Formats: sequence, C-alpha cells, structure tokens
Amino acid sequence: MTISAKIIATGSYLPDKILTNDELATMVDTSNDWILERTGIEKRHIAASNQLTSDLASLACLDLLKNHNINAQQIEAIIVATTTPDLTFPATATTVQAKIGAKNAFAFDVAAVCSGFVYALTLANSLIISRQVKNVLVIGAETMSRIINWQDRNTCVLFGDGAGCALLQASQDSGILASTLYSDGNLNCLLQTSGGTSLNGISGHIQMQGKEVFKHAVDKMADSVIKTLASINLQSSDIDLLVPHQANLRILQSVSHKLKIDANKVIVTVNAHANTSAASIPLALDYANKQNRLKKGDLVVLEALGGGLTWGSIALRW
Repeated sequence: MTISAKIIATGSYLPDKILTNDELATMVDTSNDWILERTGIEKRHIAASNQLTSDLASLACLDLLKNHNINAQQIEAIIVATTTPDLTFPATATTVQAKIGAKNAFAFDVAAVCSGFVYALTLANSLIISRQVKNVLVIGAETMSRIINWQDRNTCVLFGDGAGCALLQASQDSGILASTLYSDGNLNCLLQTSGGTSLNGISGHIQMQGKEVFKHAVDKMADSVIKTLASINLQSSDIDLLVPHQANLRILQSVSHKLKIDANKVIVTVNAHANTSAASIPLALDYANKQNRLKKGDLVVLEALGGGLTWGSIALRW
C-alpha cells in the first residue's frame, strides 16, 4: 500500500495591529506610491510588544484545530519554520507544543528563512512516507518586525508578522507528489542579518541587496518549479494554482510570466501581508483555502526563495 502525505487542514493568524504605507511614510523617507510601485505592498501586520513568535504560531494552530474539529492530541510531530524564534533555545516548536496541548508530539524548528515552510513540508512528507508518524503539523511563523531597521527604507517597507500552518496526514489518496530543495551559501551575503548568537550575541537587523535577490528569486524559483514538475512528468501548464512566497508583487509576476501561468492561477496576498518570511506561503495557502480556491484534485505548486540563499518548490494534489 502506497502512503502519501496529504494536507487535510490549514490555519492562520495575523496580529491586530496594521501598519499602512502612509503610516510608514511618517517614520522614514518613503511614500505610499513609492512602496506600491516597487513592491505591491499596501500594509503589513505587526505583532504586539508582548506577542512572541510562538504566540502567533499557536493562534494559527488553534484556528486550524477549531475550524477542522481536530484534537491536538492526534498530532505526532510539530515542525516550526522560523527565523525569529522566541529564544536561542529551546526550539519554538516545543513552546507551541505546550501552548496547544499536543502532548503526544515531538517538536523541532527549521531555519531556512523564507524557504522554511517548503523545507519543513518536505521533512514532514519524509516522516509520513517513511511511516514514522501519521500526522504532522507544519507551521511557518515570524515576528520579522523585531529584526527590522526601521530607519532603512529599503527593507523596513517589505516585511510583516504572521503565522500559518498546515496539517499533513498519511493517506492512500495522492498528496505531496514531488519537491526540490536547493541552497547556495556563497550567496548568503545577499540577504542576511547583521548579528547572531555566535557572531556578536545580538539578533541584528535585516540586510539585503535587493536587485541581486530579485534576479536570483525569479530565475531560481521558476527553475525549481520546472524541475519539480518534470520529475513527475508534468509541466507548468498543468498547474491549477501557484502559491508562491509573497516577497514582492513584481517577483510574483515575473515568475508566473516565466512559467507562462495565468495571473488568475496565482495566489497573491503580499499586498495585505507584506513579506512574512516562512509564514508567507502557509498564510497564502490558508487564504486560498478559506476563499474556496482549492478544489479536490487540483495540482498546487508552492515555491520560495530566501536567505542562504535557499530555495525550492513542492507539487501536490489537493
């Protein structure tokens, strides 16, 4: 009997505080028109001062559990993709485990920045098809506002906070069909922070070479999708829905154009969420799910690129 890992539920959470482009323009030398033209972002959500990444993650999980009538004790593994953990250790996933009452699960974090959710889903798929577990909760959660330099207009306009999640379950029905993961540490200087535990004992701020990241993002994400689909004898014309990492509207448009995918097949939430790093894809996936954009049997492709550089894609049947 062939076992597949199938997404059976999704959830999300966005902090109450909304920071608009006009409000940002009072903090740094920018404007709504400048931000919209270059990024497509209109607003972003910002975590409250007393909200941790684990809080956002837990609220997204509770949204999933409540809306799909799932008991947390059914969960056997929890993977949190994040670049903004609560603490250096323990893993934020263990804190989420305690907060949602998933006492039967083991939990760990994945650090692949904006590609984190794609990496974490791939790991969850491996755990299921190797029959180690039957139910894995995969979460992308970030408080990117904590590592932003609010005086740097080239980066502070791009990011927001939020969390999204998906529950994968062993199934005889098709789920995840294929994935490809990549990294190139020679390019880590293009997108990184100015600090770290080992380097200087501080988290630091986001530093980015925007033009170079843009170029690599378009080429590498499109190439990853093509290779993932080719491994299962499919092509981009077979895609029913593309759920990309929501970094920049121009990147989304360039990737979909390169893949020759109609705009109506691309989920776009960057305008309302900004770049939420590892939370970006699960937030967009849950948005699509709640908007009834996902139909049984649809070929859905997820793709991302982030600091590292890391990138990859996943093809699945809904």
